[in-house]
Amino acid sequence: MTVTATGMSGSHAPGTRAPGARTPVVLLHALSLHASMWAAQESALRALGRTVLAVDQRGFGSAPLGDAPPSLDVVAEDLARTLDGHGLDRVVLVGSSMGGYAAMAFLRRHPDRVAGLALLSARATADDPEDAAQRLRFADLVQDPAHRPALVERVTPLLLADSTCAERPELLARVLADARAADPAALAWAQRAIAARPDSTDVLRAARIPALVIAGAQDALVAPEESRYVADALPQGRLITLTRTGHLQPLEAPEAVTDALRGLLAEVDATADARSGAGAC
Repeated sequence: MTVTATGMSGSHAPGTRAPGARTPVVLLHALSLHASMWAAQESALRALGRTVLAVDQRGFGSAPLGDAPPSLDVVAEDLARTLDGHGLDRVVLVGSSMGGYAAMAFLRRHPDRVAGLALLSARATADDPEDAAQRLRFADLVQDPAHRPALVERVTPLLLADSTCAERPELLARVLADARAADPAALAWAQRAIAARPDSTDVLRAARIPALVIAGAQDALVAPEESRYVADALPQGRLITLTRTGHLQPLEAPEAVTDALRGLLAEVDATADARSGAGAC
């Protein structure tokens, strides 16, 4: 797992938080993309003095795939090692699609290290047999040179709203270019890992932390009721639905996503300050 780290500073030991300090944020990308999908949010949060880690997950961007069997638990432990390497204990996790599933896997394994959570276009429930079978078929076909080009051209536009595809052809071209360039073995590995994920409803219900769910009103892959279910499962969950966006809201509506994350981070910091007694009379 590789990471773009910005705003790293401070002399406090891992596991401690100075009063008034700002909780670091980790950005986890969607399938077939890489950390650069968060460029707008990373830049804006860095400008506020925030520590930001935009992570290339296993097999994507500059991160090697390795030889571990497909499992989101493997991705979660990759992230744990990355945080350890940067001396970070508690962070805010922000995950889009596949990144959301990785965030839930990390939350399951390391709940005390998650100070806040934002999930974009990710389901709380496990795949039903039909959905899992479709993922596994995708994993098989994407590694077949005879089928991969047509599969990528057909499936990738579903990541964006119809209005985005029509009005912003340059964004569609960018997403298609990332999908074409992605390692077929990594795409297959990730789809198999996602297909095998467990239901995370109980994990979310136990997460008594500031939380945000962002949905696209034109998301063809995660229905509005599924995003509502995720928000309802989180004790402190809020749902924001962005109009004229599909599955990739950070690219389709970057300013709106950044504004929503600013609100979540302010809530996380206020909660942490209250627990530490900062500002008490």
